[in-house]
Amino acid sequence: MSKLGNLGARLYRGEVGYDFVGKRKIWYGISILITITAFVALMVRGLHMGIEFEGGAVFNTPKTSVSSATAEEVAEEASGHQAIAQRLGNDTLRIQISGVDTDKSDHIKSELAKELDVKADDINADLVGPSWGDQIANKAWQGLAIFMILVVIYLAIAFEWRMALAALIALIHDLTITVGVYALVGFEVTPGTVIGLLTILGYSLYDTVVVFDSLKEQSKDLAKQTRFTYSEVANRSINSTLVRSINTTVVALLPVAGLLFIGGGFLGAGMLNDISLSLFVGLAAGAYSSIFIATPLVADFKETDPQMKALKKRVLAKRRAAAAKGESEEAPAPDADATEDTEDGDDTAPAVVGPRSGPRAQPVRNRGRGRPSGKRR
Repeated sequence: MSKLGNLGARLYRGEVGYDFVGKRKIWYGISILITITAFVALMVRGLHMGIEFEGGAVFNTPKTSVSSATAEEVAEEASGHQAIAQRLGNDTLRIQISGVDTDKSDHIKSELAKELDVKADDINADLVGPSWGDQIANKAWQGLAIFMILVVIYLAIAFEWRMALAALIALIHDLTITVGVYALVGFEVTPGTVIGLLTILGYSLYDTVVVFDSLKEQSKDLAKQTRFTYSEVANRSINSTLVRSINTTVVALLPVAGLLFIGGGFLGAGMLNDISLSLFVGLAAGAYSSIFIATPLVADFKETDPQMKALKKRVLAKRRAAAAKGESEEAPAPDADATEDTEDGDDTAPAVVGPRSGPRAQPVRNRGRGRPSGKRR
């Protein structure tokens, strides 16, 4: 068995683990910092919307040796708007300009024809009206809203409302990060971007539901025992599915990275960037949120329940009593929040995460069956 597979088996059995839930304040702080950065990028740089959303024109030129950078400069001077030129496989150019009407498109076509030394009729121009772009944008927002509502309803029925709320926050977290990266790098937002966003939301939700399902199974009849708190069981659920989450994320990121860096970067297929960037950033953000955000949020929400509060007090009281007697009860390492409560004067002892005890020492037996170790007379 490989080392990773052996580690996954030990994580699943609870023999080893990392205190994700106990250190949740660190993960919350990182997410807040990333979210603030994304909002600042949106306010300062904004999003570069494609012609499908803002309206504009697309010019397809015949075969030419003029570089895409030169074509962009000519188009921007003629239109007064930002232009994106892409060289296609047959040495033709595709020039896209947002916010261009019919009158401007004729002027741009003539300027491009002069620069490319071709006839204006040889350049094909496709116009997209701003009203049609507004309809596309509204449809995209409606689809996203319907998706979110259905997700919350399903999770509330299949699990509980706390898990539904935590999953919704994680999805919004993933969307915010992805949109912020688009604002930072200046990639164009197209319908392909929207498709990529919906795809990564589904992937993030799947990864989150896997952890939630494990948590649901392990927390059955939890209030009837006095060994683990809800936060500890939530942490064990994350650890038991950790290797699976890592494997699925890496396998999903590798082909998307090929599309983004090789297809869009080296080969110059710029249209692949529209969907591949949203997939790449969203998949990474979704894996992060399912482990570091969604389940710790569920633990926070659940620990406010009176029944779980009473359970935590019973568990910690039992551990304190066992420690006073000098007994070694099987219990996990201290939980950060419980340690803070004890320092603040709470009468409870630190909570712990997962069984970590080793085998008990066995008594040494005398192989001589009670006979003295000297020579026989």
